[in-house]
Amino acid sequence: MTGTGMRVAAAAGVTVLAWASAFVAIRAVGPAFGAGALALGRLAVGGAALTLAVLASRSWVRPTAREWLLMVVCGVSWFAVYNVALNAAEERLDAGTAAMLVNVGPILIALSAGVVLREGFPRPLLAGTGIGFAGAVLIGFATSGDGPAGAGGPVGALLCLLAAATWTIGVLAQKPVLRRLPAVQVTQVACVVGAVATLPWAGNLVDALGTASGPEIAGMVYLGLVPTALAFGTWAYALSRIDAGQLGVTTYLVPTLVVLMAWPVLGELPPPLALLGGVLALTGVALSRYRGRPARESRVAAGGVPGSGGDRGPR
Repeated sequence: MTGTGMRVAAAAGVTVLAWASAFVAIRAVGPAFGAGALALGRLAVGGAALTLAVLASRSWVRPTAREWLLMVVCGVSWFAVYNVALNAAEERLDAGTAAMLVNVGPILIALSAGVVLREGFPRPLLAGTGIGFAGAVLIGFATSGDGPAGAGGPVGALLCLLAAATWTIGVLAQKPVLRRLPAVQVTQVACVVGAVATLPWAGNLVDALGTASGPEIAGMVYLGLVPTALAFGTWAYALSRIDAGQLGVTTYLVPTLVVLMAWPVLGELPPPLALLGGVLALTGVALSRYRGRPARESRVAAGGVPGSGGDRGPR
């Protein structure tokens, strides 16, 4: 593995571990703040840290009007709406179940890329979509009874799917910008935009900071510094250097890590039926990314003219 390859692998590893810890931290400190206030506090801390990083790096590149627009779309969707939706979902669902539902995002990204990037809809993608959808339905059914989620289970499931959809929009908007602008700059702008978009909860955040305990405030700061400033930065760094589909495979590890973290920290496990739904959902995600034999090899075997296959683009 080259030096660049090792740095990309390290960045992806940091991202996966930090994002997994975020699901647990949100579940732990969320009740002290509320969905909107926690999102604003997390993004304000992350935005401040990233702004200092941009100033220290002195690597600002003047964005074009199109790049500004794409970064705003990324900030509003992936940073603002995603965080509020996920926080609200984890008020109703355990951390592991939320992580399994949100990680159907790669299927939505692949479907969107089929339209936006004209990549088509290969059979593995369609089959994976069906299996992933069945898994999501099963998780929703498992959390709709009289268990810990209670009546809020289906609402929590829908909020997780909303988070997955805004993740899709964010990645599709972010990928083209990273071709020219530095990763830390793109992350900083999107994070600040997300913080501005969540300003309607500023009053709630002030009230919560007056009543929250020290560990709860520390948890919010952790969410801003590590899963936001650090992990979104390492994600952007890796995404600027490898295919988004390749990088997306690493996020399949997140739900498993969340379950393993949440068990000792929060003392909670997803319902058994939800775990089965999670396996189905992640199987669908993996199948949707299956490419089979390389396009060049397939054409040669069929007697066609060798050529280069297209990039599947953002996952």
